[in-house]
Amino acid sequence: MTFPFDIALVWLDLAGVFFFAVSGSLLAARKQFDLVGSLLLASLVSLGGGVIRDIILNTVPAAFTNPAYLLPPMLATFLVYSLYSSVQRFTSLLVLFDAGGLALFCITGTLKALSLGMNPYSAILLGVTTAVGGGLLRDVTANEVPQLFNNGDLYAVPAFTGAALTTLLWLGGLFNGLTAFGVAALVFAFRVVAWRRAWTMPMAVHGRHRRQSGGGKPGTRN
Repeated sequence: MTFPFDIALVWLDLAGVFFFAVSGSLLAARKQFDLVGSLLLASLVSLGGGVIRDIILNTVPAAFTNPAYLLPPMLATFLVYSLYSSVQRFTSLLVLFDAGGLALFCITGTLKALSLGMNPYSAILLGVTTAVGGGLLRDVTANEVPQLFNNGDLYAVPAFTGAALTTLLWLGGLFNGLTAFGVAALVFAFRVVAWRRAWTMPMAVHGRHRRQSGGGKPGTRN
């Protein structure tokens, strides 16, 4: 792994950390957590997926070796604390920031696995784990139905798509800044459109009717 690639991977990772951290702080504000609770939830969602990934890869989690990873949750907590009264009417913000984190983490998780010699299938799974792991921890901690299991909502599928495309581009020698941006934009758009249009996966039992979740807006996160 070359030095420029290493730096690019860290910056992409930090951007994903920030997006997920904002989603955590927004949920904490809706749940009326205090400032410490907001910071902890922001840190959990933004760092949890990467920690799980790095433990599986048998490396020291980046969040514990690079102090820069602690800054985005702090910044996100401060921004939400300062601006929440002005932006709370924009009910889709949580989903939008969550989708941004999902789009970036499915790429960085896959790239880190590939750069450490993992086979393509394992790299895709680790990319998805990185993308959805933090959100799962966030929702469980905040006593929400995890987005990953929310009535067939398309959450993991966009992450799988991004991880698979990243792997194909890597193996074909076509992965660069431009293609990375294209993958991230595609995953972000896929997730947001799926949420807006209430696209869902089939139920686990054939013939069962799906409960409506209110215009595609999952749970209480409207």
